[in-house]
Amino acid sequence: MNFGNMNRETSRRRPAGTPGHPRNLRRTPKGSLPGNILMALTLLFFYLPILFMVVFSFNSSKSLTSFTGFSLRWYETMLKSHGMMESLYVTIIVAVVATVISTIAGTITAIGMSYSRKLIRRYITQVNDLPMMNPEIVTAIGLMLLFITFNVERGFMTLLLAHIAFCIPYVMLSITPRLRQLDPNLADAAMDLGATPWQTLTKVIVPQIWPAILSGALVAFTMSFDDFIISYFSTGGGVKNLSIMVYTMSKRVNPSINAISTLVVLFITLGVVLMNVVPWLREKYQKRHPKITEGEFRKRPRRWPWILLAALVVLASMFGLRKGLVSDRPYAGQTLHIYLPGEYVGENFISGFEELTGATVVADNFDSNEQMYIKVANGDSYDVLIPSDYMIERLIQEDRLQKLDKTKLETAMSLLVDDTLNLNYDPGNEYSVPYFWGSVGIVYDKTKVSEADLEKEGFSIFLDPRYKGDIYLYDSERDSFMMALKALGYSMNTKDESQINEAYNWLLECVRTMDPEIVTDEIIDNMAQGRKALGLIYSGDAAYVMAENDNMGYYLPKEGSNLWCDAMVIPKNARNVDLAMAFIDYTCQYEAAYDNSSYVGYTSPNREVMEELSETDFAGINAYLPRTGYDKDEVFEFDENVRRLIADQFSRVKIAASNAD
Repeated sequence: MNFGNMNRETSRRRPAGTPGHPRNLRRTPKGSLPGNILMALTLLFFYLPILFMVVFSFNSSKSLTSFTGFSLRWYETMLKSHGMMESLYVTIIVAVVATVISTIAGTITAIGMSYSRKLIRRYITQVNDLPMMNPEIVTAIGLMLLFITFNVERGFMTLLLAHIAFCIPYVMLSITPRLRQLDPNLADAAMDLGATPWQTLTKVIVPQIWPAILSGALVAFTMSFDDFIISYFSTGGGVKNLSIMVYTMSKRVNPSINAISTLVVLFITLGVVLMNVVPWLREKYQKRHPKITEGEFRKRPRRWPWILLAALVVLASMFGLRKGLVSDRPYAGQTLHIYLPGEYVGENFISGFEELTGATVVADNFDSNEQMYIKVANGDSYDVLIPSDYMIERLIQEDRLQKLDKTKLETAMSLLVDDTLNLNYDPGNEYSVPYFWGSVGIVYDKTKVSEADLEKEGFSIFLDPRYKGDIYLYDSERDSFMMALKALGYSMNTKDESQINEAYNWLLECVRTMDPEIVTDEIIDNMAQGRKALGLIYSGDAAYVMAENDNMGYYLPKEGSNLWCDAMVIPKNARNVDLAMAFIDYTCQYEAAYDNSSYVGYTSPNREVMEELSETDFAGINAYLPRTGYDKDEVFEFDENVRRLIADQFSRVKIAASNAD
């Protein structure tokens, strides 16, 4: 019987609408329209931000929302930035070295485990899986405590060791399944045929599992290249990889980050293209030359090692040339370690100092004065610190700072505004020189909040039911209590516990009834985009917000505010005092002060710079010029008992806020 003819006859007799009819089979679509749309949206979701980043890396201004013209400005800034380029070098070196070592260690361990007893294999597998199952923060803190316990100074070596440690499990995870597929008698057969153990390993086993080794190495490199949490807790001494560098710029995204990220994307794209193009070219070449065998093809000379060597020589020559160019400068070869808030320097500020002195600047960033204090109290050595007024007072009280040689700073100090000198935290400026100054006020959306309401209510506007769910509170115990105390008519430096308790209840009422969002530096971008009606903010951040959005305003309540000053100090354990003094003097000069203030937005203590910028870059922006001579504005004073009390109460306020949510 001819079953083929029967099937054809049966299909002919079927109506065209039945499922089995050939016409219907031919018309079955290869992909559904919703599926294609979903795929397109997914690709758009992943790649549109990258495209946005690449485009704005060529923006002529620092705006991240408005493209003002094509420019290579941020690529030039990136190349001039010693810290940014060094973070890129550290990222690449650590990723490559960690990948090589972890791949070798993981491969040997996996092979050894595969030929071990079942109990040992099970034990090693569980130990290997634990770091991958653990939350990364737990591993990071564990490594940090290990280094602290054994008194290991954190830096490049601890960063590298940490990366090797967390990369090994991923290599083993890639190789172990491939080893299980091998014939368990393969090694014995090779040695029976006369191979040594080393030959068995390198010429029999490794070639069989080579794809798995390569896969493990790629995973290790990827994990190392983009790691942040473990790196953040494992490094120190100014050694930062790219992820830590980006984190320190989270206050305001520095457009230079777009430039360096674009280069990384470019290199990755080239790598992916080469991985796909090289095999295709190889296959095409072999088709054109069929007489060349696979073995002969592998023996042909390869040019890429020589190209890589030439690139390394060029890089080494560039570094040697740079050292030669700065060798005749007064501080050539010396290193200055500074510790300052994140994104607190101008575009060319640090590179300008390096060019002037020949020194290298290593800048570490802190999120809060309290974080800075912990490091200083634990003995970490820096040459220059830039804390706030009240913290300077605390450091002076605890004898952690050294007096400045004012004979070397006479010219620099004469350039500064009188309102920033001889303040109560450091009378006579024996220990400090102002860096930035400003106030704390209310940033508001003019389309939602009227200035008349602000004048009428002051800080009490944060209790106005009309703005429920539409306000930001700043995650700072000092400034939040300042706001509450001023709203109640008290001094922000009060030591009266009953007044502080009233302020605590004021804040509790605010978080329980007004549904505020408690933020830190997120307020900058959020208010620039008009996401809420008003918020508590530092004047320099308000100046940036107002420059980005014309609908934003800044108001200083009549009850008074915090008139703050951040200043440069030299700790007792500074290693390079002369260079630190040169840095302080340089910071006060017109060029450096202008670069700093025009870029960051905070008010410069340099008199000429302050007056010029208030009439040019920040013309019409009242947040730039601090309010002076107003008797209700105060500078914070440090009191340990008050600090502990408001720290405890503010933590309760935040708990109440989270419970209200």
